[in-house]
Amino acid sequence: MTAGRFRALHHGRAPGDPLVLPGPWDAASARVFVDAGFPALATPSAGVAASLGYADGETPADEMFAAVARIVRAVDVPVSADVEDGYGLAPEELVERLLEAGAVGCNLEDSTGGVLNDAARHADWLAEVRGAAGDLLFVNARVDVFIHGDKDPGRAVERAAQYVAAGADCVYPIGAPPEVLPLLRSGVRGPLNVFSPLDGAPVAELGELGATRITFGPGLQRRAAQALAEIAARLG
Repeated sequence: MTAGRFRALHHGRAPGDPLVLPGPWDAASARVFVDAGFPALATPSAGVAASLGYADGETPADEMFAAVARIVRAVDVPVSADVEDGYGLAPEELVERLLEAGAVGCNLEDSTGGVLNDAARHADWLAEVRGAAGDLLFVNARVDVFIHGDKDPGRAVERAAQYVAAGADCVYPIGAPPEVLPLLRSGVRGPLNVFSPLDGAPVAELGELGATRITFGPGLQRRAAQALAEIAARLG
């Protein structure tokens, strides 16, 4: 699988037809999503953490990359990997490890420990990642204004613009409410990733509001765990 194939899925889409990327947490769940017909996948760091027995944000880098590699080996579609804030790795090493795992893209957040990073410094870091990756990785730059900042859409657009200028292929204002998506869409150049809870607005509606692609974070893993808990309770 190539980043070019994955990148192409984000372009030329009709407004009501966003790219829907389920988030597998292991090889078995990845195969379920591919068998259901999805053309690409995007791992959620929190869902993978749960599958490995860690709290969100506490997965060692080695285990995260190993989990991504197992998912990639199990399917024949492009897989993008959520690697949180990069685990403190130098851009060259981060890119090398993503490529070794077989990922064609990555999700990189602009906060550390729940605190927003300086946008200019983060943009410089993203530019280094882009320089190291060339066109071999699709870089999705997460914008954490709505979960760790003041929730100002204008500030989210400002940060997004810096990240796109630094080479990000897509920006991800996680937690942005649906009603601000048209404003974000008008201010952001390029693809826009929108998080959707499983009981949220229909994906077509989010697409009409401006979403290029839809991801679900750890929602699918948590729903599966809930279903398993209900089955276990009936067996007890």
